[in-house]
Parts: sequence; structure tokens; C-alpha cells
Amino acid sequence: MKRIFGTTPLTTGLTTGALLAALVLPGTAARADDAAPRVDLRVLVVTDGGPATDAIAAELDAAGTPYTEIDLTRADRPLIDAGYLADTVDGRNRAKFQAVVLPNDNPFPANSPEMTALAHYERTFDIPQVDAYTYARPEAGLQYPIYGGYSGSVDGTRAQVTSAGRSGPFGYLDGAVPFEDNSPTVGESYAYLSTPAAGADFTPYVDAAIPGTTKRGSLVGEYRHDGRRELVVTFVYNQYQQQFRLLARGIVAWMTGGVHLGASRNYFAVHVDDVLAADDRWNSTLNCTPGDVDCTDPDATPDPIRMTSADVDHAVAWQDTRGFTLDLAYNAAGSVDFREDNNGADPLADRLVATRDEFRWINHTYTHAFLGCEQDTTVVPWRCATLPDGSVKWVSRQAVSDEIALNRVWGRTAGLPLADDELVTGEHSGLRVLPQQSADNPHLGPALADNGITWLASDNSREPGQRQVGPATTVPRYPMNVFYNAGRAAEQVDEYNWIYTSRAQGGSGICEDNPATTTCLPAPLDPATGYAHHIVPLERQIALGHVLANDPKPHFIHQSNLAEDRIAYPVLDGVLDGYDALFAANTPVVNLRMKAIGQELRQRAAWRAAVQSGLITAYRVGRTVTIEGPGGLAVPATAPEGTLRAGSAFGEAYAGERSGWTSLTGAALTLALPSAVPATGTGGSAPAPVSAPAPAPAARVPEGVADAVPPGSGG
Repeated sequence: MKRIFGTTPLTTGLTTGALLAALVLPGTAARADDAAPRVDLRVLVVTDGGPATDAIAAELDAAGTPYTEIDLTRADRPLIDAGYLADTVDGRNRAKFQAVVLPNDNPFPANSPEMTALAHYERTFDIPQVDAYTYARPEAGLQYPIYGGYSGSVDGTRAQVTSAGRSGPFGYLDGAVPFEDNSPTVGESYAYLSTPAAGADFTPYVDAAIPGTTKRGSLVGEYRHDGRRELVVTFVYNQYQQQFRLLARGIVAWMTGGVHLGASRNYFAVHVDDVLAADDRWNSTLNCTPGDVDCTDPDATPDPIRMTSADVDHAVAWQDTRGFTLDLAYNAAGSVDFREDNNGADPLADRLVATRDEFRWINHTYTHAFLGCEQDTTVVPWRCATLPDGSVKWVSRQAVSDEIALNRVWGRTAGLPLADDELVTGEHSGLRVLPQQSADNPHLGPALADNGITWLASDNSREPGQRQVGPATTVPRYPMNVFYNAGRAAEQVDEYNWIYTSRAQGGSGICEDNPATTTCLPAPLDPATGYAHHIVPLERQIALGHVLANDPKPHFIHQSNLAEDRIAYPVLDGVLDGYDALFAANTPVVNLRMKAIGQELRQRAAWRAAVQSGLITAYRVGRTVTIEGPGGLAVPATAPEGTLRAGSAFGEAYAGERSGWTSLTGAALTLALPSAVPATGTGGSAPAPVSAPAPAPAARVPEGVADAVPPGSGG
């Protein structure tokens, strides 16, 4: 059994009668605040190893929502019985889990006492159940698909949030829920589309057209029966697919009633490196970049790409149209050198300074020097130069410090709105880079301390986790596959073909030599259409996936991509247009500067450590939420609109809820939920223990109906 975000003790089994009796609460007493049960803010995830439950667990994990996972495939897992699910604390009945996630509507054998325990627990404490991926059948509130429904692929389907879904848990969506179709030869999503069974209290939240009919079938809906509530999901998915990412927030909101630990946003930030400098251009004849240390051809003549003042005006206008701010990481020496070569003139720098308040600015060092080991470029690839004793020859502390300080002075003199504690080194240098440099420059940390740097950019493709470097915490950044050495679409396509095609097709063979990390193109892209038709859609999909995954890490491109053909904008527009088409106005993209992103990531790490160490206690009694933990710890929480903390509105409005980080300044954090939110423990009346109905078997289907076990692995 795997446990995440804390532990739950194992318990011994009870007889069915004792189990049911232990779960029963007096129906009238449960409705009074002084006798309301305590419901702990923790989710129980029961998995069979399938991708659907794993996806929901990943969503909880990313948001910081505590959960306990039971793996049904493990022989040493605990028994789900009365003692496992509920007990008494300080004389008050306690439900240990605020929601239950199952692989399907009943993953246990027929007449299982564990399913009986879960059903009675849910009924007694009004605990919702999510059926992560289940067959459409009457036991789940739906007709069998054979009766006018559909079973099969829904790749490329455009599902829709219903009016009930919009007014309920999926109100943050604009309506459409498009299903991915990334390959015509690979089945990515399998689903059962069906209508509610006769007499069932079933409300579809997300549906799609049933092929060959005028009807629509449910993909996600709520089934109320026997004093219980189930969210019935009838399509398979994994945690990376867009359709799940769109619906994940609503699934969590439904199962927790919008009251849970953890918080999530849809983040997007874009850093533009090398501003004021020039980037060397890819040479399609030499298949390298003249000016780069690894381009040693004697005919290699650098051909720099540098923005113009017109490119600045275009960037400002684009930002105004999009309501989005770019972060410009600048190298001041680029302007100083340009003025020396052009009789003191630099229209680009003049225009950037004139519009400086339109952007956020980051120190990118003065000359963009490599700040790790001193590079020996007499060999390809380069290697670290060494001292006579064989030790690595490092760039000095003074040299590193000068690069930081000189650039800052130039920026301050120009009036740039800098954050002095942020830094992006050239090529993320100074930090370890394999295979040549296996350790950080030992002078980097002291130089950062000399200059008050506390936030340092790193390359997420090399180091996806945060770490400390002297006084600084790293902020991993996603490199976008829009190349630094391309100002024109044709250059980008040519280099892309060189990297991603086989030697037999005229490529470098990199993809052949690294099959685990690189995917070869089946054929070279057309230079005229390859960028717009292949690279842009792919990069847009990757970046949008990060946005939808509650991932605040920034993306980075280069100033060359805003020059000439301005090839970055189609990708950025694709991300923002795609987002706007999916989300309601109450769920905007969150565009943070680098230090705020670093703080978000650091708070998440501290929160995770506190929860895993068992330092957090959080529960709800009636309409009061109590969170206890170490003083000063930042706590992420989500609650409905109207929730108050000490008489003031809690958190920030986002996606129709209130959420955010709040520091524990005393013994406990208390939230008062609005009166519109039902008090806990007010579900269906608890039946007599001896007459509690046994749940339906896991797979009971009529003759002639296909196997009820849902196929597929979510792509």
C-alpha cells in the first residue's frame, strides 16, 4: 500500500453488524452544530493500478490536498472497515475521509463487506464517491450502452459541459471539452456514452453526441441513490491528457464540496532571454551556428539576429492586446557594444528604455559570459579547462560578481523596474551541466551572496526540482523548442529537421542515437509549412499542458524569436487562444514574475514536508473549518465564495472559489463557511444497521452485453 501526504493506522476487521453500528449517527443529532460530526480534510483513494485513479491522485498531489491511497493489488493492504473509516475524537464522531475515490462504481467482489462499509460510511456522513472510470450500467445510474448508447473511441470528440455542470462543479469552463486525437493510429480515449437509466436520479455534467443518434450521452454525471452521491465518469484517461486536465479541478471541487486543503491556478509566464544582445544564427549549409563554441568550420561567419525598435513596439502592442506581460532578461553589454560600433546610437535600447514599464525585467548578466568552469574550446564538444594539478579551472568569484553587478548598475541607471534578487545566468551557467561540468562553480554561491541574489533560474530539462545554491533558490524554467538561433521560420524548420530526422533522411542522427529521449520525424518538415503546421501546434500543446497542470514554472525563449519573422508569437498566441476558448472569465491565466514563482514552489515544498511529517491536522465541523500546524507555516486552502477568516473574505477569488496561501500565526486557522454551504453530516438518514442493503456486484450485465470491465489505458 502506498500512502501519500500522511499515514493512517491499520485496523482489524469487525463483523458486519458491528461495522454498521459503529458508523451510525443519530439522524437528528447530526444536524445540530454541537453534535455535528468532525470530517477530516483528507481523501481516500482506492486504486487498482489503473490510469484514472492515478490521474486523480496526481491532481490532489499537485494541489497539495492530503490523501491516503490503498492499492487493491497488494496483499498487505489494510481492510476497509468501520474502524478504518471512522472513529470518535473528544467525544465527537469523526469521518476520517471527506471523499472516496474508487477505480469504478464497485471494484470489490460481490457482497463485499468492504463495499458495504464504504456505502454505509458515505450514507452516514454524506461522503461523496468518485467512480474514476466505470462502465455505463444501471448500478451507476445509466442505461447499458447497447440500448441506444455508444461504446468506443472518442478521440477528437468535442464534449460539452451541460447547464448543470456550468452551474455546478465545472463552472470555471467555458463549455467545450475537446478530447485529444494526437495520432490516427493510436487509440487514446475509450468511452461509454449513455443516457440516465429509467427512474434514476442522474444529472449529466459533461456529455457528448451519441454517434448515429440525435441524443447526447453522459461522460461525467452525478448519481444520487440510497442516500449516497456518486460522480460517474465513463471515459478512460491519464493525468497528462487535456480532457482530464480540464475536468480535474471540477472533480476535486465536486468530491470535496469545494472545501479542501490545497489550491491550484493555471499559470503561464514567458521569459525572453538575451534582450539587448544578439543571438547567432543557424547556418543551414554548415548545419551549425557560427559563433557557437561547437561550430568550428573555417567558413563559419557569425550572422547575428537582434531585435529592432519596431520589434519592441510590436511586443508592447501584443501585450496590450493579450493582457499579458513578458519578462525581459537583458544583457547590457549588447547595447554598450552596439553604441560603440554605431557612433553612439542604439534605437533598440532607446525604445526599450522608453517602454520599460510595459515589461518585467530580469538581470541576465552583463555580457552573457559562461560562469561555470573556464571552457576549453579546442575540442568538440568543449571541456572544462584544468590547472596543472588536474583540478577544474573555475571562473572566479570576482568575475561572476562583476557580471551581476555591472548589469544591475546599467539597468538601474536606465530606470528599469528590476527585482534585485532575481538572476538568470547565461545558459544557466555556473550551475552544473553534464557531461562536462558535474558540479556547480564553487564561486557561484559566494558571488550570489555578494549581490543579494536569492532567486536563480535553472533549466527544467536538466534540473526539474528546486535546490539551494548559496543564498539562492533555483527557479526551474521550461525551454520552449523555438530555437535561440532562429529569427525566421525557415531557419527553425531547417534546424528542426537536422535534429529530428535520421541520417538516411539528411539529419544529424541525434534522434537515432537517443531513442529514449528524442523522437525522429517520419520525414523532414516542409520548409514553407513545417513551422506553422507541425512545430507551432506541438509547442502550443506542450506549453498549454503545463498551464493546465497547476505548474507555475516559467517558459523561456530568446529575443531572436521576437525579431525578423517574430516566430514566438504564433506559439504564444496558440497557448493563450487555446486557453481562452476553454475557460470562463472567472479563471484567468496567472502571470507571475520569477520571484513569485520561486516562492510558490518553495511554499509547496514546505507544505508537503509538513503534511508528510504528520504535522497538519485539518477538519470540518458543520460550517467551521479548523487547520492546525506549525506556527508560520503557509497553508494552501480552498473554500466556497463567502468564506470568512476573522470576519474578512478568505483568500482570493479564482475559478468560482476562494483559495490561496495563509500563514498559521497562532494555534489554529479557522474558516467560517457561508450559510449556503450545507453543514457536514446532513446526508440521507442513516438506516437501521441490520437492514443496510448490500452493494451491487462489480460487473452485472444482461446477456449479450460486452464485458463490463472498462478497456483502455488512457493513451
